[in-house]
Amino acid sequence: MTQTASRKILITSALPYANGPIHLGHLVEYIQTDIWSRFQKMRGNECYYVCADDAHGTPIMLRAQAEGITPEELIARVSEEHQRDFAGFNIAFDHYHSTHSPENRHFASYIYEQLKAKGHISRKTITQFYDPEKQMFLPDRFIKGTCPKCKAEDQYGDNCEVCGATYSPTELLNPKSAVSGATPVEKETDHLFFELDHFGDMLKEWTHKGHLQTQIANKLDEWFESGLRGWDISRDAPYFGFEIPGEKDKFFYVWLDAPVGYMASFKAFCDKTGVNFDDFWKKDSDAELYHFIGKDIIYFHALFWPAMLSGADFRTPNAIFAHGFLTVDGQKMSKSRGTFIMAKTYLDHLNPEYLRYYFAAKLNSRIDDLDLNLEDFVQRVNSDLVGKVVNIASRCAGFVVKKFDGKLADNLSDNAKTLYQSFVAESEMIASLYEKREYGQAMREIMALADRANEYIDETAPWVLAKQEGKEAELHESVSVGINLFRVLLTYLAPVLPETAEKALGFLQLNTLDWNAIESPLIGHTIQKFQPLMTRVEMDAVEKMIDDSKQNMPAAQAQAAPATVNSDIDPIAPEITFDDFAKLDFRIAKIVNAEAVPEADKLLKLTLDIGLEQRQVFAGIKSAYQPEELVGKLTVMVANLAPRKMRFGMSEGMVLAAGPGGKDLFILNPDEGAQPGMRVK
Repeated sequence: MTQTASRKILITSALPYANGPIHLGHLVEYIQTDIWSRFQKMRGNECYYVCADDAHGTPIMLRAQAEGITPEELIARVSEEHQRDFAGFNIAFDHYHSTHSPENRHFASYIYEQLKAKGHISRKTITQFYDPEKQMFLPDRFIKGTCPKCKAEDQYGDNCEVCGATYSPTELLNPKSAVSGATPVEKETDHLFFELDHFGDMLKEWTHKGHLQTQIANKLDEWFESGLRGWDISRDAPYFGFEIPGEKDKFFYVWLDAPVGYMASFKAFCDKTGVNFDDFWKKDSDAELYHFIGKDIIYFHALFWPAMLSGADFRTPNAIFAHGFLTVDGQKMSKSRGTFIMAKTYLDHLNPEYLRYYFAAKLNSRIDDLDLNLEDFVQRVNSDLVGKVVNIASRCAGFVVKKFDGKLADNLSDNAKTLYQSFVAESEMIASLYEKREYGQAMREIMALADRANEYIDETAPWVLAKQEGKEAELHESVSVGINLFRVLLTYLAPVLPETAEKALGFLQLNTLDWNAIESPLIGHTIQKFQPLMTRVEMDAVEKMIDDSKQNMPAAQAQAAPATVNSDIDPIAPEITFDDFAKLDFRIAKIVNAEAVPEADKLLKLTLDIGLEQRQVFAGIKSAYQPEELVGKLTVMVANLAPRKMRFGMSEGMVLAAGPGGKDLFILNPDEGAQPGMRVK
C-alpha cells in the first residue's frame, strides 16, 4: 500500500442562500464534497472543509420586511435550519459561518481596496431599472421579462436559464418588477465596476491549465470571444449588505462578497483553532484549494473570483469542480408531484445514508445531471448495502459470538490470507477513484468485492460447518475471514456511510477505520454481538415522503353570493385581492394526448406538455370536443393549482375554457407563436 506525504487541503462548497430551506437538489453538492473531505482525512491529509450561509441581498431584505423581523433575525434562523439539515445528512463541516460577519466585511473591503488601488475599479453612470411603486432600484433577479437573445419568457434580469445568455437588465424585453409587478422605469445612477477585461490574458491561461473540467473551460471560451465586460459590483440603498468603503448609500453586490465568504469562514476557523490562514491563501501557498459548485454559477467562480484573487495578490484555486442538477424519476423536481423534496422531509422518513450511497453510486467527475429514480433507489440500497455489505457481518458474527466467545481466529490459512490480501490490493485503485471523484466507479468496485465476500461465505457455508463434528477450525476461519472482509469493505465505504461506519466500530471493537490499518487482518481480536447496522428501505416510506412533499393547498371555501337580478348568470364569487390573482401561474400547454373517461359524462383526460414537464389534467369539455380534435393544439392552463385526487386519477392543474356550456365551450387558444411552458401575462 502506497504511503504518500500528507497534503494540506482546503475544501469549500457553494454557500447556500439564507432565504430558504435545503432540498435534495442542494444535497448533491454537499454530499459529494463531504465524501471527498472525509476521504482525504482518512488518508491522513491535513484537510479542512468550510462553508457559510450567503446572507446578503435584496431578497433577504424583502423577506425580512414581509415577516416583520430584521434581516439579522432572518439569517440567524435560517442558518440554524441549514446547519440542522446538513447535520442530519452527516455533512461534517470543520466550520460553518455567515457572509454577514466581521471577517467577511474585512476581506471584501480589503480585496476591493486592493483592486481600486491598482486601477481595476471604475465609476460609471448607468441607466438602471427603478420600481416607481417601491421607490427602489431593482436588482437583476427582481426583474423578469423576455430574453433578448432566444426570446424565452419569464427570465431573470441578468441571465437566461434557457439559452445561458448574459445581458443587462435593460436589454430585457417586456420587463416587469418582481417586487410589485409594476413596469420599471429607467433611472440614472453611479455604479462601481470591476474591469474584468484587465485580466483577460491571465484568465485565458488559467481556465485552460487543468483548473476546470474540459467542458467548462470550453464553454468559458465563448465569454472571451464575445469580450469580457466590466462587472457591476455595487448596489444602491436600500440594500442588505456591506457598505462600500468611501461611498455613501452604495453596497457591495452580493456576488462580490459571497465567494469571499470562503476566506471569511476559514479565517474564523483559524482564529478558533490556531491554524495559519496565510499558509492556505497567500500567493505562493503550497496548500491545495478546491471549490465544489453547481454548473449554474461557474461564471462567477471561474472568471470573476480568480480575477479578484489575482488582483488582490491572493492565490487562486487549484481546481473548481462543477456538477449537474438533480432530477427525480427523469424530470425536474416538481412540487405538484411531490418530488421537490426538502431535506427535513426526507429525514422525517428515511435514513440519510441511503441517499448518500445512492448519490455516490451515480456521481462522477463530469457535469452530468444526476437522476434520483425512486424505484431504483429502493432496489439499489436494499441490494447493495443491506443485501451485500451488512449481510456479510450478520451472516458471520453470530457464529463468532456463540461458538468462539466473540474472538476471531488466532491465525489464517494461506488461502485465507491470499483472499484477504486481494481485497487490500484494491485499496489504491479505489482511493484513486475517490480522489478523481469517480464515486460511481468506486462503488461498483466495492460492490464487486462484496459479491466476492458473499461467494466465499456461500462456498465455506459456516452454517453447515457448525453442525459437523471436528470442523471447528474451518468454521472459525470462515467466519473470521468474513468479518475481516466486512471490515475492509466498511473502510472503503466510510467516506460515504460515516454513521454506519461509526456503528460498525462498536461492533468490531475498533477505535477507527483507518485506511492504512487494513493492511493486516484482525487476528485473535474480540468483537461484540452484532446489532443491525441498517434496515431495508420500504417503498411505503418513500411514498409517504412524496405525499408529505406535495403542496396541500386546500381549496378555498367560497361563500354563496346573493342571487342577482338575472338568474341565468352565475353570481360573482367572493372578492379577492390583486395579490391573490398574482399567485396564479398561467402557462401555455401543448395537448399531447386526449382520451375520454368512460366512467364520466363530461370529462376528458388530457396529457399536457408545459415545457418543464408533462401534466395530467381532467377537463370537463367532453361535450364540446372529440379527443382526437385536441391532440397537438395549444391551450392555457393554471400550472400552480394544487393537485386534486379524483376517482379516475390525479388532476394536476386546470385548463381554461369559456362559454355557456354544452357544445359552446371553447378552450383558450394562445397565439401561434407561443411555445409550451411560456407564462401567460
